[in-house]
Amino acid sequence: MGIIAEIIKLFIERTSFFMDLLVQHIILSGISIAIITVIGISLGILMSENKPLAATLLMLTNFLYTIPSIALFGFLVAITGIGAKSAIIALVIYGLLPIIRNTYVGLTEIDPQIIDAALGMGSTEFQLMSKVKFPMALPIIFAGFRNMVVMTIALAGIASFIGAGGLGVAIWRGITTNYPAMTITGSLLVALLAIVIDIILGVIEKRIGGIYHEG
Repeated sequence: MGIIAEIIKLFIERTSFFMDLLVQHIILSGISIAIITVIGISLGILMSENKPLAATLLMLTNFLYTIPSIALFGFLVAITGIGAKSAIIALVIYGLLPIIRNTYVGLTEIDPQIIDAALGMGSTEFQLMSKVKFPMALPIIFAGFRNMVVMTIALAGIASFIGAGGLGVAIWRGITTNYPAMTITGSLLVALLAIVIDIILGVIEKRIGGIYHEG
């Protein structure tokens, strides 16, 4: 109970400090998630229309995914410097795989007969993608998006190691000053943020799935 009481006391005494870090964490994660979503879905759509490109990009993103996060952060610091820019680049690189893969899989696993029927009715390529393929692939795409969001929020905790701010500041400060309560409080807030967002996205995912099945 000693450490729990210390954590509660620390949070009460330094609420503004932790809230500032939480806001920084949300902004850093939010910017990264927005960039990942735009790039990931765009690449997934391109890949669904170009098999050689799909093989190359999947191989590349799988390779990048194997690089330890701390090593990638360190590598980027040498190129783009300390701060949020390097952190966002690293988070984007790590977050691309789930959404690229799910977008590609969702779009390529649609029943060919449905596509043929849409083309037979005179649909253009744009109409086929926007009104048939993408809506049908949306449940799978959103599942990848949900996975990416939670992962990005969690990984953003390392961003403070290169001066990008966020809740990782509390974690790192606790580690370097041998203050377990600070480390645990920062870690719990990261986990709580990820869990809350995941629950919200889970509700949205179920509604999307329900709409798809009803349709």
